[in-house]
Amino acid sequence: MAQNVQPVLKRLEETTERALEKLFELLRIPSISTDPSYGAECIRAAEWCAGFLRDAGFDVAVRPTDGQPMVVASQHPKGEKTDGSRILFYGHYDVQPPDPLELWSSPPFEPRIVERQNAGPFIRARGASDDKGQLMTFLDACRAWLDVHGNLPLAVTILLEGEEESGSPSMLPFLRQNKDDLKADIALACDTGQWDGETPAITTMLRGLATAEVVISGANRDLHSGMYGGPAINPISVLTRVLAELRDDSGQVQIERFYDGIEEPASAQLRQWRELGFDERAFLADVGLAEPAGEADRTVLEQLWSRPTAEINGIYGGYTGPGTKTVIPATAAAKLSFRLVPGQEPRKILAGFRSFVEKRLPSDCKAAFEGETGSPAICFDTDTPPMRAAASALADEFGRPAIFMGCGGSIPIVEAFRSELGMDSMLIGFALNDDQIHSPNEKYNVSSFLHGRRAWARIIDRLAGGQ
Repeated sequence: MAQNVQPVLKRLEETTERALEKLFELLRIPSISTDPSYGAECIRAAEWCAGFLRDAGFDVAVRPTDGQPMVVASQHPKGEKTDGSRILFYGHYDVQPPDPLELWSSPPFEPRIVERQNAGPFIRARGASDDKGQLMTFLDACRAWLDVHGNLPLAVTILLEGEEESGSPSMLPFLRQNKDDLKADIALACDTGQWDGETPAITTMLRGLATAEVVISGANRDLHSGMYGGPAINPISVLTRVLAELRDDSGQVQIERFYDGIEEPASAQLRQWRELGFDERAFLADVGLAEPAGEADRTVLEQLWSRPTAEINGIYGGYTGPGTKTVIPATAAAKLSFRLVPGQEPRKILAGFRSFVEKRLPSDCKAAFEGETGSPAICFDTDTPPMRAAASALADEFGRPAIFMGCGGSIPIVEAFRSELGMDSMLIGFALNDDQIHSPNEKYNVSSFLHGRRAWARIIDRLAGGQ
């Protein structure tokens, strides 16, 4: 479709004030999905998004689920021949609780622009970065295309959910029930960030996740440490000894076959990461640390983006209240998580952990394993036509090449799109590391919002075959 992106970019510039006003309307809605008392507010946020998209020119439906509703909108070019390509854009309208409220500099659902000397203004509000500000960059880019041309240059479906911050319990059933409506050539998701304020990025690697809880039991009841201390096995001692052997002095995980099948990043990818000038010491100093503690032969970025982990997230047993209770507990437990990389299978990692523990148990102790969950890592090919098109569009907007970077966390919806709808995703967002998502005083740079709108307009153009 021979449509010019330049008038779309001009339209975005002309409507900046209106775009911020609309974003502020959405930010004022306390759509907290984890708290049932805010259910009506989640519905209100869904209806607001539907209204915005309807006014922009989309066909829209607010579809009920067992939880919060899904917003599904579509716009198909009319009257001009296209290449038949179709994209699915995903975002979420729910937000985290704002607590603790006393740590906010201004009310979390009263958005405002805060001016900063030498750093540019930002928007302070819950959801400003995660994910309302981000999703509105795409929605507003689409609105500008429709304002100018009356059509989008390719078919677009938009899926907005209201339970991302509470585990997305309705998403898998919804995908399975609505495959025909949602199937596309590629999914776009905005719940990620830039490398820094001047450098755009596409996230191409997501670590997987496996979780487990191990419970070590000894005697058939808690014991008096004066009467049994010494001869009686102490489950806390056993548990801590086992967990202490989980990694060696070089940071290597000691679970048998833990590293089998791992796919190393390409040499070009590693070279790009090295050229980023990442300050490892500053990264750790920001959280009060000084020395990297992971695999000694890997850089910090490699550890975060392309290496697996084994972390103890919590440990408990015996008496932990005020004062002293001299007891040898009957049980002790720990919660663990494993961040996984391509080539690792969650079920094999969990089986390896069970074997690791059981081989180290004394004869008088038993181990039980609970809460096991797992999802695999994902890695996307950076040399595909959509990836090249998006990277080129981002470079045009920011005046510098886009970084293909990894993400230490996991985004389950991306695996769901691949497994349920058979399509890959591109993860393009404009958040920054200091946006304080999930924390008091969440913010989103005004420059992130404005660049994001323009970048999405360019990406839409390039995905449709524009130059």
